[in-house]
Formats: sequence, C-alpha cells, structure tokens
Amino acid sequence: MRILIVDDEPQITRVLRTSLQSNGHEVTVAQDGTDALARFMKAEPELVITDLAMPGMDGIELTKEIRARSQVPIIVLSVRSQDVAKVAALDEGADDYITKPFSIQELLARVRVQSRRMVAATEPQESLIELGDFRVDVERHQVLVRDVEVHLTPKEFDLMLYFVRNADRVLTHKVLLRTVWGAAGADQPEYLRVLVAQLRRKIEPGGEPRYILSEPWIGYRFEPTGTDKLTDS
Repeated sequence: MRILIVDDEPQITRVLRTSLQSNGHEVTVAQDGTDALARFMKAEPELVITDLAMPGMDGIELTKEIRARSQVPIIVLSVRSQDVAKVAALDEGADDYITKPFSIQELLARVRVQSRRMVAATEPQESLIELGDFRVDVERHQVLVRDVEVHLTPKEFDLMLYFVRNADRVLTHKVLLRTVWGAAGADQPEYLRVLVAQLRRKIEPGGEPRYILSEPWIGYRFEPTGTDKLTDS
C-alpha cells in the first residue's frame, strides 16, 4: 500500500517510515500540510496518516483539502489535549484517529482495517450485505443478527445501514445526525442518543455494547463481529 505520512516531528516520521516499510508498504513523508497536499497529488497514496498540530496548513485543513479531491482513508494522529481538533478532523472526513503515544502494533492494526475498508469501498453497493454477525437486506429493510431477525423502525434501519456501510470507522455525532436527520438534525444530539439506545436494545446481546461502541466525546464505532470491550453510552 502507498502511504503518505505527514508530521513535523522527524523522529516520529522516521519510526513510522521504518515500521511501515518493513511491513511491505511504500511510504512518502511530508513535513507539513502544504507539502503533504503537493505530495498527495503527485504520489496518489492509498492511505494518509497525518498529525493535527502543524505549522501552516494543519491536519484539519489538510483533511478538508484531501476530501475535496479523494475518498482515500485518512488516519489522524493527536495528543489527548487535541480532542476538539480531533473531532473537527473527523467531521471533515477523517476515518480514524490514534492518540499519542501509541504502539506500532496499534498503528499497523489500524492500517490493516483501513486497507480492508478501501477494498470494500471499491465494490458496488449491494442490496444484500453480509458482514460479521449481520445480514442486511437493503431493499426489504430486513436485518438479521446471528441469523435472528430484528425488527427496526425506518430511522433505526437508516442508522444501522450507515453503520454497516462504515464498519470500523469512527463516526462523529455530527456526521451521524446529518446522515439520519439531514441538516435540520445536526444540532439535536439527543436524537442520536435516543436512537442509538433503541438500536442497541435490539441488536446487542444482553444489552451490553459489543457492536456499537462509544468513542467518548466524539461519536461511535461499529464493529460487526462484536467485542468484549464495554463502553458507556
């Protein structure tokens, strides 16, 4: 995979370049957003990993510029104090984030997830989706979880379908609100909390969040095979 790394800290780019190249990836490095955008146009990477805080064009503006040109997966790097910037980047179209400091194994796992999503995105959208524990018949508005049908309201189905089509991706509250309710619902976060709670009651075994995972202060991530990690709503 061709990967563009964007970070103004040379020690980080050295480590990332070495680790990714040793795992078979082709790596291009940029020191800031302006340089990254020029290299993006030339190298046509299949994945972008970018820091948020950089001089000149930061990671948020870079994400916005890339999204205007491409749907290539974007992973943002941030420190815990950058939560607001992290959400802004995700709202602009970033697919995932990693909080510094992080392990190389975590980074490689996130890269593999985005690689799988990129392959899936190139396939035509099907009317029948089978993913993990889920089987979704789009035309019939039918959802089966572990071969057991669950009955969803139209809004619950819309949310479920968006989760399935964006599995393993961090989806912000704002993105989900706009998707399900349109622009009019963007400033009504209580709508989403209620709808997610309703959907969880129908698809989660024992009511414990295994599929729809909360990303605190950010949004949700859908894991179609489930997880034992419990999160708060």
